[in-house]
Amino acid sequence: MERGYFFKDVVQLEFAVPEFNRVGKLPCFYYDTTTMTAAFTASTKKVRRYLPLPEMHPVEMIPERCLVAFTAFEYRDTDIDPYNEFSIAVPITFRCRSIPGLTIMRRARTRRMTGYVWHLPVTTEIARRGGVDHYGYPKFIADIVFERTPGILTCTLAEAGETILTLTGKTLSTKPEKRTRIRTYSVKNGTPLVANIHVNPLDFAQSMKRDAASLKIGSNHAICRELSGIGLSARPILYQYIPLNEAILFPPRNMIDD
Repeated sequence: MERGYFFKDVVQLEFAVPEFNRVGKLPCFYYDTTTMTAAFTASTKKVRRYLPLPEMHPVEMIPERCLVAFTAFEYRDTDIDPYNEFSIAVPITFRCRSIPGLTIMRRARTRRMTGYVWHLPVTTEIARRGGVDHYGYPKFIADIVFERTPGILTCTLAEAGETILTLTGKTLSTKPEKRTRIRTYSVKNGTPLVANIHVNPLDFAQSMKRDAASLKIGSNHAICRELSGIGLSARPILYQYIPLNEAILFPPRNMIDD
């Protein structure tokens, strides 16, 4: 299927954004993106402390070991211009508890994932403001730098000269994959919000090999201290390399409208 067809028949609403002297659009289209994700296990008890609502339950692989996903985004063409982003998210269920192992397998099979957005640094102010003001995402401005060497993609996240983490993954052989829907949860002024992201992976690869990706956490930043205290596994249990994808970020809504 030709590129761009993914966006066909999706109606966008336009609105003025005077502080940036431009017109905004929702849903927001992402036309050309590279994504790299590594999922690690962590202590469910320790991760739960960082979830803002008691209705949020970490998705577990085995009892007492939940998932934490680290995703680097390189957005080369979007409705809000190019920027980079790094997501630290906790796959969750809302209100009902997950079944260790079974819940995540069902979601993987149906390509419908859900997660609480724990940290979401970006590289531009328009991306930060839109995420904070409209979605309640915990965004802040950071340095997010991608480096490509033969067979390897590396993303380094830093703020004010302080390295937070470095995610490294192999550039695997890819093929087109079926579309995925991701439901994100966030909290704005105490109110839980949910938003859908539809992703069209044009080039996709996945590996469960322990050496497919690695994560190096810094030492001094507040996020480093959080990550160092949740009992992350030494190696990822899943790695995805998506050098080319398209995506649509739909507007958020209150959970009461879910």
